[in-house]
Amino acid sequence: MTEPSDSGLGKLSTHAFDIFQRFPAPLALVAADGPATVNRQFGLQLDETCLETEAVRAVAGNPGGPGARLRLAGKDNREIDMHVSAVRVENLALLVFDDTPGPAADERMAELQQRITELERSSSTDHLTGAWNRAHLDRIIETELSRSLRFRQPLSLVLLDIDHFKLINDHHGHQAGDAVLRELVAAIRAGIRTADLLFRWGGEEFVVLATSTSYRKAGILAESLRTKIAQHPFPAIGQLTVSLGVAEHNGNETAAAWFTRLDDALYAAKRGGRNRVFIAEGGNSASWDRDSGLSALHLTWREDYECGHPLIDAEHRELFELANVLLEAVVSAKDARPVLDRLIEHVRQHFSDEEAILAEHDYPRLEAHRAAHAGLLAKAAELRARLANDDAGLGAVVEFLAGDVVARHLFTADRDFFPLLAGRAAGAVAGNGCPVDKN
Repeated sequence: MTEPSDSGLGKLSTHAFDIFQRFPAPLALVAADGPATVNRQFGLQLDETCLETEAVRAVAGNPGGPGARLRLAGKDNREIDMHVSAVRVENLALLVFDDTPGPAADERMAELQQRITELERSSSTDHLTGAWNRAHLDRIIETELSRSLRFRQPLSLVLLDIDHFKLINDHHGHQAGDAVLRELVAAIRAGIRTADLLFRWGGEEFVVLATSTSYRKAGILAESLRTKIAQHPFPAIGQLTVSLGVAEHNGNETAAAWFTRLDDALYAAKRGGRNRVFIAEGGNSASWDRDSGLSALHLTWREDYECGHPLIDAEHRELFELANVLLEAVVSAKDARPVLDRLIEHVRQHFSDEEAILAEHDYPRLEAHRAAHAGLLAKAAELRARLANDDAGLGAVVEFLAGDVVARHLFTADRDFFPLLAGRAAGAVAGNGCPVDKN
């Protein structure tokens, strides 16, 4: 029986893990590329080898789906007929094994997910500001670093500190200081993408984790936040300023080394006179940007693929990630159909979202774009059928992803509407000077 750890499955708090263990039906927490954690009931009834079967993995790959009735390896070399379903808990699949499926089982599973989600949210949130807390950042950072290196997506941090926060508490009182922190979180959230994560690092310091973002783009984000906050009215005190440090993950440095560079960048901004941004230049993107979009059978996202609309850009990045998972499945001779199903479902939702956004912006070639989307979905369905009949291999998958989806659609058809959605970018500032304290 696996206990909570610092691995990908260690995201459950002690309270949530206790609920998981005491649940009256067999449960398993499954990571996409790591070990599984099972509860006591699972250990009493089932053999963990059943978690490695393609049928169970297919259910785990479709959280929220209908599940499946399966024959599973049980204890004492016997087989057990059970219904297996999955729900998502953060980035894990929670598998529920039940020999009496139906409304009662569905209700029990929904209650389990709700209770674990509520506990995880409570243990991961800063109660004063509502931002994620430092413990939550510690839990997810290795997963984010692993994803960044695996999919060659730059990952950056922005560390923000309120200038002279001690004077705010001294002159206006701690209640006013607390109100400022809550208002600041609201202002930061309004200035970052939905894909970015905001954490309270401690005291008056906050961290923004910016995925698929190089130090250059993170510097633009930081400067935008600095400007917005300087112009934002804080009811309790009026105006305030912040200093910001920026650092992109570089090579295989540890998270601790990365945060040290980030902290040094913040101190440099303070030394430079506060109310400014200092960027620790360099990062993985410096070498990755020189690579082509397809390198060693791997699609690489680059900043110049962004159109400026946060939802479209986020969905395009996820499309690249799912495409790379599909390529890996085909190269390793695994059953690629469940992965392709996930990719097709994501593409279908993305096309729907993109068409709605383009309609809102009165895109003049929307109908042609809609027709192109329908054609790609038809090709995806054809490829799915060919894979099912063992009539398609790596070449067909690469041609569809790199040729049809990326080269001929994203790089060509989508580029036509980029000017319609492009956002404004502000320059970033770097500074140096004499040492001072961080307040």
